[in-house]
Amino acid sequence: MRTILITGPGGSGRTTVAAATAVKAAHQGTRTLVLTADRTDTLGAILGTPTGGTPAEAAPGLTTWRPDATEAFRTDLLAFQDRAATGLDLLGAARLDGEELTPLPGAEELALLRALRDAATADTYDLLVVDLPPAPQALALLALPEQLRRYLRRLLPAERQAARALRPVLGRLAGVPMPSEWLYETAARWDVELAAVQLAVEDAATTVRLVAEPGPAGTDAVRTAATGLALRGLRTDALVANRVLPDASPDTWLAALAVQQRKALDEWRDEWGRTFDVHELPHLGRDPRGAEDLAALPVPSPGDAPGPVEWPVVDRLTDDGVLVWHIPLPGAIREELDLVRRGDELVVTAGQFRRIVPLPSALRRCTVDGASLRDGELAVRFAPDPDLWPRGR
Repeated sequence: MRTILITGPGGSGRTTVAAATAVKAAHQGTRTLVLTADRTDTLGAILGTPTGGTPAEAAPGLTTWRPDATEAFRTDLLAFQDRAATGLDLLGAARLDGEELTPLPGAEELALLRALRDAATADTYDLLVVDLPPAPQALALLALPEQLRRYLRRLLPAERQAARALRPVLGRLAGVPMPSEWLYETAARWDVELAAVQLAVEDAATTVRLVAEPGPAGTDAVRTAATGLALRGLRTDALVANRVLPDASPDTWLAALAVQQRKALDEWRDEWGRTFDVHELPHLGRDPRGAEDLAALPVPSPGDAPGPVEWPVVDRLTDDGVLVWHIPLPGAIREELDLVRRGDELVVTAGQFRRIVPLPSALRRCTVDGASLRDGELAVRFAPDPDLWPRGR
């Protein structure tokens, strides 16, 4: 299934672009589901059809879904409370009732991830359009499954569960109670669910579309988002310049704003044109509402996914005595880059973003020999460790 994740700076009109993209695809005969995490029904107001906690048909071939974060949060917390009943009783904790539970901040985003997983594993739709939160929150959300899985593996390694028969003995020797089996079972269940979400986000048919208004603020936001997405290994297939004013206007103020927009658009095409497409959407002079307004927006068609982002390792042992790991980081700034080797992992920091990635097997037998950033690509050099590298290579 083709998946398009849509985000951008706050107030850029990303929900409108998501709605227009879904409507266009449905009109072309594509079975389309559009997801949103907004607590208020912004998507429904734009489409002219309310959205809710269960998938509902908004038009022929178009289904909308705004997951109910409150119900999902209540169900999960009550289930966890039941499984931890013994420990809570020992502590004298008072049980929470379902009626007093309200979702914590971030519950909408977690409900969206779960809905994304369910939609991606179903055979009901051909296209999934996801209206993500504003770019900073969206980037943190997309990183969450991988990060949580790593935390679970570190805190509750699966290999320790294999020694559960020894747990009572180890507990007596250590003098402290060992983790109960249900804790490992819960962690394993969470890992399976998180892996399904991560697979949907990182699938080769999943791409991201950035939406921004052309201008200085939009330029900075696009550059930051493009770097963050690339670090996560996510493919950006289009940059949508929203609310573009006509070039000619008798109004002096509007004419000056149009000139500023045109300058930003030229910069976007120069900087990003070789990385992804840049599309312009005209300003309609009003907030788009209903199918007619959405149809007037020439959003790009879903198209085919351009393929996954690759981080290739190039063998330059013969010429330079090193292996080079190429990591695309468009928009990255040299002064804001940092690399730290940590065992079999590499900690990559680009501005406000950080990712811990496992090293390819060949590079684990090497030491870091330097790095360079050129034309939006980070090249990390690795020299073979004589004590670990196979003899005769």
